[in-house]
Parts: sequence; C-alpha cells; structure tokens
Amino acid sequence: MPDSIRFIDKAALERTLGWTQAIDALDAALITGTGNTPPRTFVEVSGGQLILMPGEVGPQVGVKVVSVSPGNAARGLPRIQGVHIAFDGPTLRPVAVIDAESLTLRRTASLSALAVRRLATTDSNSLLVFGTGPQALSHALAINAVRPLDQVVVVGRRAEAVTALVGSLEAQGLPARRGVPDDVADVDLVACCTTATEPLFDSELLRPEATVVAVGSHEPAVREVDTNLLRRATVVVESRASALSQAGDIILAIADGVPETDAITADLHELATGRLDITAGAPRLFKSVGEAWCDVVAATAALQAISSDDMR
Repeated sequence: MPDSIRFIDKAALERTLGWTQAIDALDAALITGTGNTPPRTFVEVSGGQLILMPGEVGPQVGVKVVSVSPGNAARGLPRIQGVHIAFDGPTLRPVAVIDAESLTLRRTASLSALAVRRLATTDSNSLLVFGTGPQALSHALAINAVRPLDQVVVVGRRAEAVTALVGSLEAQGLPARRGVPDDVADVDLVACCTTATEPLFDSELLRPEATVVAVGSHEPAVREVDTNLLRRATVVVESRASALSQAGDIILAIADGVPETDAITADLHELATGRLDITAGAPRLFKSVGEAWCDVVAATAALQAISSDDMR
C-alpha cells in the first residue's frame, strides 16, 4: 500500500465515481448485507455541532466528521462541511481523506436512486423535486440514471433559487420547469430534499403507484411527508433501528396511530434481496436518514475508480 494518504476533492470524486457506478456499489453491498453502522455521535461546539459517523463494510472502515454551522449562510459558506477518512480494515491504517460534502451528495442521491430503481414502475419518467440545493440537483441526476426523465418539476421557497436549479437541470440535458406542491398529482416520482419541518404536500394527490423519496431530515420531530402516506404506502427504510430513532416521518406517523408494521414495510436489505412484495396500486416511499456504511461503500468505489485511472 502507498505510504501517503490520498486526498480526493469534489472534482476528483465527481470525475471518477459516476452515478451508475455508485448505485451499483451500494446495491451490491446491500445484497451482501455486511454493513455495520454504529450510532453517530453529536458534539456541541461553540460554532455549532460536530457529527461523527463511523461505518464498516466488509474489509473497509471509515468515519465521516461533519461540522454543522448555522451561521455560515450569512458568511457565504456551506452550512455543512467535513471530511471522510477511509481506513484499510485489517490494519486500520488511514488511506484517504475525501471531501465529505461531495461524498454525501453522491451517496445520498445514489441510495435514493437505488430505491427508485427497485420500487418505481418501469415507465416512471417524470420527477418533482422539493428543494433547490445541491441535494435536489444530485437527486434529479441520480434518478435520471435509473429512470430516464422526460420532465423535472422544481418546487422551492425562493423564486431565484428555483430558476437557478431549473437552469442547472436544463444545462445537464433534463427538461425542467417551475412548479407548485399540487403538481405531485402529475408526476411519477417525488424527491423531498428540504429542511422542512412539516409535510410538503398532500399525499392524497399522488398517482396510485407514485414513488416518493424523503431525505431532508434525520430528526425525530420533523418530517417532509404526511401520516396518511405512511398509512397506505409500501415504506422502505435503511434500517429499522435508525428509522425508529431518527426519522421523524416514521416516528410522528406512529405517534399518530399508524402501526409500526405499517409505518415500516421493509429495510433496504430486504428490498435489494427481493424479499419485499410491493403493493400494487399503492404509493411507495423510501425514507432515508443517512447511514455511515453508505459513505464507506461510496468512498471505496471512488478509491477503486481512481486507482484504475492511475494504472491507465
């Protein structure tokens, strides 16, 4: 192994780790079922919060250290920043430091796209995305890799941010337009990528077999989708343990009287291994809180891709 520790920045990660490559790597890890995600640790500091997210998948180990600084928006800086440190599993020798913002975007959107690939009907070709930030753009691009999109509708709070995202999507070759929440009635796929604390739309408006992914929150008291969606949808989560402790969409629906067995139909391992019967004629929901094993898988895939490039 090399003596130096490699640094992988945003440009290198995006250049070497394509959407399909990341999605397939996550899918393979889920089928194997070897991931280990210890609880994340939250540390309060004067400028905000540090989050430590360790994970292990097969022989690979990593820990993501993320800072959350609420005051950064006023400074023109990202609210969330950090690094992922990749270790060689058997020796625990650090082998790479990876920009956490770009890694998180790639693994989060890729995991959502994996869920869409396995949950959504094969003819799903229209997406509404709530949110205008980097996750919204990443989700549209990742989902397009598994369900080629004829239309992307963007819903956001600030008109200028919506316009900017529509322009970015069109620059990537995706037809896009501004929309409103009720436009969920006219699309096959919905991606919730916001900091909302209350449901973003009325789930009764959804098409019968629409697929929704919700990734914006990992706190017990906030949610992006309503209780009624949890009551009638096929619901998939990363793991029951993380969903029941962190996913407000799940926790609040159970508090509203939805039985736990209805609020969570299956986890991703069950979905990936074909052990889930998807209810025909009903919506499908994937709720993600972000587990560290995904970072390890995406980091490993990126390192393998970069090593292959080095050998050419």
